[in-house]
Amino acid sequence: MPAEPHTAGTGVPDRPEVVITAATVSVPLETGTGRRTLLGPLDLVLREPRVTVVGANGSGKSTLLRLLNGLVLPTSGSVRVDGLDTARHGSDVRRRVAFAFTDPISQLVMPTGREDVELSLRRVHRSRSERRAAAETVLARFGLTELADRSVYELSGGERQLMALAVVLATEPRLLVLDEPTTLLDLRNTVALRRLVATLPQSVVTATHDLDLALEADRTLVVEGGRVVFDGSPGAAVEHYRRSVATS
Repeated sequence: MPAEPHTAGTGVPDRPEVVITAATVSVPLETGTGRRTLLGPLDLVLREPRVTVVGANGSGKSTLLRLLNGLVLPTSGSVRVDGLDTARHGSDVRRRVAFAFTDPISQLVMPTGREDVELSLRRVHRSRSERRAAAETVLARFGLTELADRSVYELSGGERQLMALAVVLATEPRLLVLDEPTTLLDLRNTVALRRLVATLPQSVVTATHDLDLALEADRTLVVEGGRVVFDGSPGAAVEHYRRSVATS
């Protein structure tokens, strides 16, 4: 097993490396004979601090993101994070890669945000008192202390999204994966979320329909029909995507 990554005193280790090799994802056809390919074959190496993924609904963006932490396993080929195979070392991979869903309610499973943060810390801090203290630190870091004991159903959409991010980032993963994080947010909360993500020390991979958000990256992938059809600078990738939509 690979050695633990070096931590340079910031609480977050050096940039992770994701290596996707000849990966495909397929599902059985409803007829019972044959399979339908959702994604791939795909070869990618992701090392950049900020990567965005754009494409139409059903293009394979979410499937690609779910490969990164083992929520979806490749039907063939492999996905490795820092040398760890997602199919064989799923729990280790998920300690390194945090995944935030489009709807934060699907991430917030406890009655209050404080309880959710403490739940995410249960493997890091066995002692209840240590978990409580660590959760307080996380909540304060995200400016959520005053909201921590409210029902998650009383929070606004933006507050829920922020609380969900606090939950998945509490254990200081190396990589954060965001699946359409601004879909349910108004403009004010979208701007606030973008500013927050820009300050995170973690590497971030984001799938989005927000092309302004897509531009805030080091590298952008365009996904179409389960394949990466463009891989390059954000400006060039967004322009490619715009042209493909205009001519389709």
